Amino acid sequence: MQTHLSTPFGRRPLSLAMVAAQVSACDFAGRTGDAESVVHKWRLFRALTEAKVLIGTTDRALAVLHALLSFHPETALALPRTEEGLLVVFPSNKELSIRAHGMAPSTLRRHLASLVDVGLIIRRDSPNGKRFARRRCGKIDAAFGFDLSPLVARAAEIERLAEAARAEDSAIAFLRERISLLRRDIAKMIATGLEEAIHADWEELHRQLLSLAERYARNLARAELDALADELGILAEEVGSLLKARAKDGKMSGNDASNERHLQNQTTDARDIDHGLREGGAETPLPKNPDRGAAGVDSSEPSPAANPAAGEMRAASRVYPLSMAVAACPDIVDYAKGGAIGDWADFQAAAAIVRPALGVSPDAWARALEVLGEHDAAIVIAAILQRGDEIKSAGGYLRILTAKAEQGAFSVGPLLMTLLRRRASKPVVFRQASG
Repeated sequence: MQTHLSTPFGRRPLSLAMVAAQVSACDFAGRTGDAESVVHKWRLFRALTEAKVLIGTTDRALAVLHALLSFHPETALALPRTEEGLLVVFPSNKELSIRAHGMAPSTLRRHLASLVDVGLIIRRDSPNGKRFARRRCGKIDAAFGFDLSPLVARAAEIERLAEAARAEDSAIAFLRERISLLRRDIAKMIATGLEEAIHADWEELHRQLLSLAERYARNLARAELDALADELGILAEEVGSLLKARAKDGKMSGNDASNERHLQNQTTDARDIDHGLREGGAETPLPKNPDRGAAGVDSSEPSPAANPAAGEMRAASRVYPLSMAVAACPDIVDYAKGGAIGDWADFQAAAAIVRPALGVSPDAWARALEVLGEHDAAIVIAAILQRGDEIKSAGGYLRILTAKAEQGAFSVGPLLMTLLRRRASKPVVFRQASG
């Protein structure tokens, strides 16, 4: 094995990094003595790919290294060398460019130099700078090109760095999962708090969630992700404590039913609608509850029509943030005057334009306004518009939801969250209403 320093041809200078790479390879060969040190070149290359940031190389430079490794005839890279030039590859720039997927000559030279600078290969230049091998009796006597021995000498280091990179990636993936879960949990808890009419500043909590969600990006470092996850965790604890306090009080629902039943069979997905509605058939009435009257309403409970004050109180207890409604149903903005929704009046005006376009009859709309209230009825219309490709009979869907709301089995909170979850491929960010 060559023990003296090899210097580059021409005007290229000899750097200390080149010296360090050659010394490291020589020292490694000296430590191993006659014992053969063998590494699998492609497994080593995979580890090198994982540790590229820690080593200081790039994916383009690794593409050149991959091409260099492909010129070595064996899968195993072994040290010490029994013959001079055993780990030296000597392709021409043209052949190397072809195996590097047609990389331009200037780019190829730049990445070869970067591989030398980080100590992954050594230049073994001939007196005239050409790359070739001198053979004697069919065996290589001397070779001039790129020496791959530093890869063998640094194999343990590369594996260690790859393991560290994998641990870092795993930690970052865990933090991203935690952030996604916290965003989802906080959004759902805020919706539940609104649904249950729990006394709290939900608008401020929503603004805090919005502010934290806007900080999330794909290029955040681990420390930034860790800080964001901690802040979201604090917000989740704050919102969760409000729900836990209400649960301990035993008040599970925000409706005015005398027995405070918490019904879970809320229709929030178009798949829950009878097949006849999907095919545009006749509207299917809800099955009557044997404990209720012919109108499907518990006779012990006054209907909204019989008690307008109770209906207004129930509607007032279920006012959701306008920004949440717009984020769940962004298509409604296209029907707003001036192309923007600044307040609930704009939202309701847009819903009034959409309603006849969807084929909802005046009678169904009047009934929805009577039972749901102006805000919730407008939200349902916006939701039907948002999922128009799934709902064949908008009027039938509205009548079903109105009937369920009259029974206390439907509210728009879960409907909004269903639509927000459908947009979960993007960060959970509520679009602010203008104004």
